[in-house]
Amino acid sequence: MKVLVLGASGFIGLPVAQALVRAGHSVYGVTRSAAKAKQLAAEEIIPIVAEVAKPDTWISHVPTADVVIDAVGGMEIKTLSDSVLQAVSQAAKARRPSFAPKLSYIYSSGTWVHGDSRTEVVTDTTPCTNPMPLVAWRVDQENRVVSDPNVNGIVIRPALLYGRSGSLLAPLFEGASKGKVAWYGRTGSRFSMIHCDDLADLYVRAAENAQLIAGKVFDAANDFTESGDDVLNKLVEVSGAKGPAEWIEPENPYHEALNCTSLLRPYLARALLGWQPRKPGFVDGLATYYAAWQAAAGTWQQSQGRNFSEHK
Repeated sequence: MKVLVLGASGFIGLPVAQALVRAGHSVYGVTRSAAKAKQLAAEEIIPIVAEVAKPDTWISHVPTADVVIDAVGGMEIKTLSDSVLQAVSQAAKARRPSFAPKLSYIYSSGTWVHGDSRTEVVTDTTPCTNPMPLVAWRVDQENRVVSDPNVNGIVIRPALLYGRSGSLLAPLFEGASKGKVAWYGRTGSRFSMIHCDDLADLYVRAAENAQLIAGKVFDAANDFTESGDDVLNKLVEVSGAKGPAEWIEPENPYHEALNCTSLLRPYLARALLGWQPRKPGFVDGLATYYAAWQAAAGTWQQSQGRNFSEHK
């Protein structure tokens, strides 16, 4: 397949593009940075240096693509999500041969659309009636994707991501590296989580089966939720930070979303795509994940020096 990944140098887009390359597909990756384009090329991802917000810089690849993956992040994501969908939809309608199979379009949403509840179990097909305020707009966007007449729309909702450079958890690790473990939220929280490599595997399976799963919405999460208290306490142990860990009262909708408890039991990707997360859970593998973040952040060598000095 020819796959166009928008946001190919991001925390979702890069592992997805790498996994697609390993699966044998031709992958084109859009990034705004020439330096990151070089990194993509080194991964055998064909780089396109362009602004996602300016479709004319990348839209020419859409008519001949089999799949377009929207893995765009950043501050402008709310406005970009719909404008990107409309640009791809219009290009598919106007430039794609009428006899060709429909272009498949995979949109990256998130499990925060399920909202916060410590009592209600939710699944892929549970109606999203009370999303977190920060991402309430995504519910309508998901509906636009799966109902678009010109593409095979598919939605993947990643849970809280971990692994590699840390994603949204990087500030938590950074605080730990400076001696203090603290996180926005309240005791008793439970997090739905997914490793970026397991997430990438789901995108590959969805892309390869896109003609069969059009209109579907998949929650991408481990089979189990993780205790927020366990996460913080384990990080104190792993990082050597001074305890005890602390919860910080949320100050804005983003902080509230970070503390979102979703008792999520996803089933659809397992049933339809044979997908199964394989990475250790966040708490179980935290020593490895924290070391990976240190290496990515350039603090690993410094910490190893400190550890060596402590054991002399």
